Amino acid sequence: MAPVIVQTTPFNDQKPGTSGLRKKVAVYSQPHYVANFVQSIFDVMDGIRGQTVVVGGDGRFYNAEAIQIIIRMAAANGIGRLLVGRGGILSTPAASNVIRKYKAFGGIILSASHNPGGPDGDFGIKYNTGNGGPAPERITDAIHRRTGEITEYRTVEAPDLDLDRLGETRLDGMAVEIIDPVADYAELMESLFDFGRIRAMFQGGFRMTFDALSAVTGPYATEILENRLGAPAGTVLNGTPLPDFGGHHPDPNPVHAHDLVAAMTGPNPPDFGAASDGDGDRNMIMGPNLFITPSDSLAVLAANAHLAPGYATGLKGIARSMPTSRAADRVAAKLGIPGFETPTGWKFFGNLLDAGMATLCGEESAGTGSDHVREKDGLWAVLLWLNILAVRGEPIGRIMTGHWREYGRDYYTRHDYEDIDTATADALMADLRAALPTLPGTAFGETSVEAADDFEYRDPVDGSVASRQGVRVTLKDGSRVVYRLSGTGTGGATLRVYMERYEADPAGQDRDAQEALSGLIAIADGIAGIRSRTGREAPSVIT
Repeated sequence: MAPVIVQTTPFNDQKPGTSGLRKKVAVYSQPHYVANFVQSIFDVMDGIRGQTVVVGGDGRFYNAEAIQIIIRMAAANGIGRLLVGRGGILSTPAASNVIRKYKAFGGIILSASHNPGGPDGDFGIKYNTGNGGPAPERITDAIHRRTGEITEYRTVEAPDLDLDRLGETRLDGMAVEIIDPVADYAELMESLFDFGRIRAMFQGGFRMTFDALSAVTGPYATEILENRLGAPAGTVLNGTPLPDFGGHHPDPNPVHAHDLVAAMTGPNPPDFGAASDGDGDRNMIMGPNLFITPSDSLAVLAANAHLAPGYATGLKGIARSMPTSRAADRVAAKLGIPGFETPTGWKFFGNLLDAGMATLCGEESAGTGSDHVREKDGLWAVLLWLNILAVRGEPIGRIMTGHWREYGRDYYTRHDYEDIDTATADALMADLRAALPTLPGTAFGETSVEAADDFEYRDPVDGSVASRQGVRVTLKDGSRVVYRLSGTGTGGATLRVYMERYEADPAGQDRDAQEALSGLIAIADGIAGIRSRTGREAPSVIT
């Protein structure tokens, strides 16, 4: 069948953010909106004709419709083969693995990650390159430029394909293979971790709860935790992916993971608790009556990774995003390996991983991963924790306390101010940047500002520079405040404020984080005038 050329006009809002193009479903469901963006991807990716491309998403509302559009456009644009997750499902880390395992040219992942789903929720599309990771800025910038120029797109006239039947079919000369979304990923996890030892731990009575938040990780967690590792049926809560995530806000934090928090803080709690997000790339870790911050989790995983077979030879380096606490830096220093500080966004870890300079990476926004794929990976982090617990034979609370005694504790919190007026947020950040030269020396009670800057990153592999990545304010006692606007929301602006204070004295390491940071929280507001400028008396979310 001959390709159909459809005339179109550009949309002026198709600039990808931190991880793809995220908009409300109502925006994406406009005629030509998906097609314009996908055609722009095909237009700028030289050499994609005749190649293999991976397609899948987190199953949120509009996932199936968008995939059918992509399939028809791929055929019209000369793609040689599509690998599509059954039912249109592929978690983000699983998609990265499929790209790498089958040496695909790249992949189109449909997700808005931890953002809400449903008809009134969010949707997203991002392109991953042949290394399995998010496209770097030079590619996303090219895609954005193309969306402003596009006048037509290519498609074929064909009925929808059955996405639920495994196997291969052909569409206008293009092979379309519907693949099991879980099998390749489960096989990869079994190659990294000591499943026998973890299985024995469950057989010995170890109990855990995993909350999939009615999102994509449910089938993966059920297959691995219950079927392969022998955790009792029911270990996985909310395990069926639903288009609206069952009304859950699929962001794994203490505010939104209600069922997990209830289980871990109620009577007779399990030994271990975890959750993942909408597309499976984030994680939340808990012990009985204990929330472990993502920053601390990265540090503990790095300090103990050698206990898992996949990392028995040690780590090449540890990388963290700039707003993430410096706890992982202390581990890197003790291990005698490099520690890297990058901007927020997993794409910045890709060069380090590909160059063999880092093995473990993490972001304070609940993303942790390693060089096994080129995305953060929620279930991977859970399995590494389980491997550590199985080998050490200690409760998670004791492991955490022991880590603080050895390395010191970085008290850490993030305060999110969501859906604030965009102009107000932009003005706040602009004023902060303007004040940077005069902030050093400013007194706040018994301390004062030692340094202040706008974080700029020079990639040690390719020399590329990323500027204006967040305002950092460091006090004379070593405490730190970071301000940045999130690039993952779809409505208004989200101001994120990160506060961190190091405590070396074991006698001071057992306090509540909000209490320990109360003075720094007040200083952070005083520097930026958050309450007076936004009218908010408290953050929307505290993690």
